[in-house]
Amino acid sequence: MTTPSSRAWFITGTDTEIGKTFASCALIHAARARGWQAVGMKPVAAGAEWVDGVLANDDALRLRAAGSVDPGLALLNPYCLKSPVAPHIAAAEEGVTISSRHILDSFARLREQADCVFVEGVGGFRVPLDDTYDTADLACDFGLPVILVVGMRLGCINHALLTVEAIRARRLTLAGWVANQVAPDMLRPNENLEALRSRIGAPLLGVLPYVASGDAAAAAQYLGLPD
Repeated sequence: MTTPSSRAWFITGTDTEIGKTFASCALIHAARARGWQAVGMKPVAAGAEWVDGVLANDDALRLRAAGSVDPGLALLNPYCLKSPVAPHIAAAEEGVTISSRHILDSFARLREQADCVFVEGVGGFRVPLDDTYDTADLACDFGLPVILVVGMRLGCINHALLTVEAIRARRLTLAGWVANQVAPDMLRPNENLEALRSRIGAPLLGVLPYVASGDAAAAAQYLGLPD
């Protein structure tokens, strides 16, 4: 087993708006419950407002609040784009060039401040960041084990299995997956869960119940962490 100081994971999702940040924050709290210093990272975020004179994305702020230490938004969220649209569109409109080198340098500095780092991608697994580079490429550059967040709703089986194929096609390790119940009125949730469990071929780290309050600290009790 690796030591806590070497622990880091790349967190991706089956789609946008499936509770990836909620799950990421819950994983951070689960790590903290083990006594580890844990922080989150959001390399690229699109959709932000000015907060106390700083352009800030809500997901990044939630990750910042969940962490054991506050590394500052510049490290936690190296690229914060104002427009709430696809990142490559927002970056082009705002004259921003997204550099993987800058992201990886920021990540290296984060690892010096904590026992483990949870790197949350943007949207699903293959979101363009410019004309030739997407979040799957970014995950490969990180080279970290991947945790997949599955938004439990109609269509989740297809989305999850396609994402699993894409992750493995890039020879990345799928360390585990989280089932997040984003649709409280979903029909046959248990049957969908079992269909995924039998097909994904990676550990189910936990099932997050629907939590209207978004209390990630309370949700941490439902999660384990990868070995």
